[in-house]
Amino acid sequence: MKIGLHDAEKEYIKNKRFPNYALMKISAWHKAQGDEVEWWNPLCKYDRVYSSKVLDFTPIDPYLPDDAIRGGTGYLDIPVNQSLPQEIDDMFPDYSIYPECDFAIGFLTRGCSNNCTWCLVPQKEGATRPYRTWEKIVRGDTDKLVLMDNNILSCEYGISQLESLVGSGYQIDLNQGMDARLVNDEVARILSRLKWIRFIRFSCDQKAQIEPIRRTIGLLGRYGIKPYRIFIYLLVKKDIQDAVERLEALKVYPGINLYAMAERNGRKGIFPNKQQLEFQQRYVYSGRYRHETWEEYVVRKGL
Repeated sequence: MKIGLHDAEKEYIKNKRFPNYALMKISAWHKAQGDEVEWWNPLCKYDRVYSSKVLDFTPIDPYLPDDAIRGGTGYLDIPVNQSLPQEIDDMFPDYSIYPECDFAIGFLTRGCSNNCTWCLVPQKEGATRPYRTWEKIVRGDTDKLVLMDNNILSCEYGISQLESLVGSGYQIDLNQGMDARLVNDEVARILSRLKWIRFIRFSCDQKAQIEPIRRTIGLLGRYGIKPYRIFIYLLVKKDIQDAVERLEALKVYPGINLYAMAERNGRKGIFPNKQQLEFQQRYVYSGRYRHETWEEYVVRKGL
C-alpha cells in the first residue's frame, strides 16, 4: 500500500518544529506492515491518506481526498474522544519523517482529573492515568525528552516517573504546564533535581492559582531554583482585568517568564476578541508588561 500523511500545521505554520505524535505512530505501523509511507502530495495517488489537524484555526486543505482519514482536535466535526487503534498507539514513533526534530516526545500519563471549563482533555481522555514509562519513549540518539502530560502531578505514577528520571542523564521539558496547587516540598525537591531543557513550566489560569504559584516559587527557591528558570502560562479570557491581576502579581519575581494564551475553543464557539489578542501578542509576548502596566499601555496605544 502507498500511504500519504498530511500534517495540517506543518503545511500552515512556517518553520514548525514540533512533530505530530499520531502521524509518527501511524507511519511506524504502516512501515512495519511493509507499506510505502510519504508526505501526502495532492498530485499523487494513494491507497490511504491520513490527515491530522490539532488547531481549530488551521485551514482545512481543500485538496484532501474525501476518503482521507482525519483526526485531531482541530477537526471540529470529529468526536473529541477519537483515538488511535491500540495496535497503532503501541508503536514507537517514526521520527524519520521529522528529521529536524532532535528530541523525543511522549506521555507518561494521559488525561486530567480537573474539569476546567476551557479544557477538552477530560472529555477527550478521561481522568489522569498511567500511560508509559519514560524508558519506553526516550530516543537513543538524543538526551532530550519533551513530555506532553496534561496534569502529571495529579497522579502518583506520574510523580514516581519524574523521580526515576533524576540521574538518568536525560533533559526534560513538560510543555503543558504543571498545576502548582499539587506541589509540596517532596515534589519541589524532585523537580529541582531534574535536568530541564530550559524552563520548569506551570499554569496560572485563574486568580485562585496565584498563591499556589507563589508558594511553589518559594519551595523551589529552597532547592536553588531561581525565578528566571520558571515559566508561567496565563489563560486570557474576555475578562482582561482578571489576567492583568495575575500578571501583576507574578511579574514581580526577577526574570520570571510569563506567557499569555488567549482562550480559544472552537468546539464551544469560543474565539478571542481583539483586546485578548492585543494583550497576548503585543503586550505580553513583546515583553512590554515588564516596563509598563496594562492601563498605561492602553492609554499610550489609544486603545
